[in-house]
Amino acid sequence: MDNVTVIDHPLVQHKLALMRQKDTSTKGFRQLMREIATLLCYEVTRDLSLDPVQIETPLATMEARMLSGKKLVFAPVWRAGMGLLEGMLDLIPSARVAHIGLYRDPETLVAVEYYFKAPSDLVDRLVIAIDPMLATGNTAIAAIDRLKEHGARDLRFVGLLASPAGLENFSARHPDVRVWVASVDPTLNDHGYILPGLGDAGDRLYGTK
Repeated sequence: MDNVTVIDHPLVQHKLALMRQKDTSTKGFRQLMREIATLLCYEVTRDLSLDPVQIETPLATMEARMLSGKKLVFAPVWRAGMGLLEGMLDLIPSARVAHIGLYRDPETLVAVEYYFKAPSDLVDRLVIAIDPMLATGNTAIAAIDRLKEHGARDLRFVGLLASPAGLENFSARHPDVRVWVASVDPTLNDHGYILPGLGDAGDRLYGTK
């Protein structure tokens, strides 16, 4: 798919392999999530626009370049998206944060919303939705739906893993939203989990089952 970028940087793939291992501890998984998030953020923001500005170094005045426009917005999907948020804020600490509370109904696999809070001027900002897993695509679609309802027009999605079926579903609903992931895994199981995947990212992140 033209709007999907698989980030194959060696450090991303190495850290992802460690996260997939079933014996990686909660502490280790959490730390790896933060580290890989910074690398993903670097890639998803690669084409941000810059404006020329005059600055003074200790030795001279010069023309440098800084990010143009309003500060961007990270929009993590609770719970697991919060694990990626901190690593992305490490790279862009001035970013605004929107919060989207969604859970996937275990029977229907439909995303159910329980919380939403975002800056009031999303229409003027680049908004990056964050969720480690794009499995069926239903949760990612619901998150983007809500952000668009609140005015967001310049949107991107970043995660760890996706499935072909989930990407197809997502792209059919939101063809204007580009996706960055570390891997596209082959399939889903009967419960809608990505295979081979890495298990439930939220459970592994917070030590719950």
